[in-house]
Amino acid sequence: MSAGKRIYTRWLFVILLFAAVLSVTVPFYMIFMPGLSVHRGFPEADDAERATAVRLRAHVEYLADDIGERHYRLPAALARAADYVHDEFVHMGFAPFEQIYNGEDQRFRNVVAVSRGARFPDSVIVLGAHYDSVWLSPGADDNASGVAVLLEVARRLQQQPLERTLHFVAFTNEESPFFATPLMGSRVYLQRIRHEGLQVRGMISLEMLGYYDATPGSQHYPFPLSLIYPDQADFLAFVGNFDSRKFVHRAIDAFREARRLPAAGLAIPAVLVPDIRRSDQYSFWQAGIPAFMITDTANFRNPYYHTGGDLPGTLDYESMSRATTAITRMLQVLAGP
Repeated sequence: MSAGKRIYTRWLFVILLFAAVLSVTVPFYMIFMPGLSVHRGFPEADDAERATAVRLRAHVEYLADDIGERHYRLPAALARAADYVHDEFVHMGFAPFEQIYNGEDQRFRNVVAVSRGARFPDSVIVLGAHYDSVWLSPGADDNASGVAVLLEVARRLQQQPLERTLHFVAFTNEESPFFATPLMGSRVYLQRIRHEGLQVRGMISLEMLGYYDATPGSQHYPFPLSLIYPDQADFLAFVGNFDSRKFVHRAIDAFREARRLPAAGLAIPAVLVPDIRRSDQYSFWQAGIPAFMITDTANFRNPYYHTGGDLPGTLDYESMSRATTAITRMLQVLAGP
């Protein structure tokens, strides 16, 4: 064999070996998450969690029962939802501000409460949930549940000294026809906050957190995730794109450390599983900012998704309360030292 062929063969071997290692390690890194997601042996809810469960239900019932559908076709209902979130933040001791913008001949509002960081005030972690619903659905799980947990996490952290700034944001216009358009609330939020010189280090989207079912076969997935993850719908999913993998890993590790609710994680290129784009974290991915969604997986679990049956009585408020505890712990880590 000539010297040239030997060099070619050697490099071909190196390339093939690298490709083989990459084909194993990259998928492993997409699905492997630190910590243990324990499905047994959780402690009973304590008094604080039981009280939180009562408040969570009250939030969901007001948004989904008292108001009901909340979208651009019913602007008065959408405004009532924004007013409710604003007033709740005020009652907690925040001084919330609103991002007001116009479109479709009406006014839209994001509602933002700020817990200012002591050491890095211009470094921001965003916890967000959209408060609009789809047409003909009261939207208890989608997404009054996310708003309810947002409010209760904010309540717990309002007096907590943290190093980085937290923004608790209730977004408007996540649902169709505004998703991924200039009128999407999370896109407007990000554009305006960056003009103020703040650095968004990461974003967490709370997207449907209320529906659970421990029955085998109750959980479904887009292929090929069905080959990997459990078929019991008794956990929350942490879903990020591949560029957000370090943020996802750090967050789910802190969530699991609280040992209050099972969690499964995924950090995968969105082009492989387009369904992972389906919430406000997508606006942040488009801007190159690490972000992920915490979700009960929507239509892959909840039979009432985007229907008139998405009612407060279908949700598990004790599990939502456990999630509130663990998400609070997670944010203390992300915004802490």
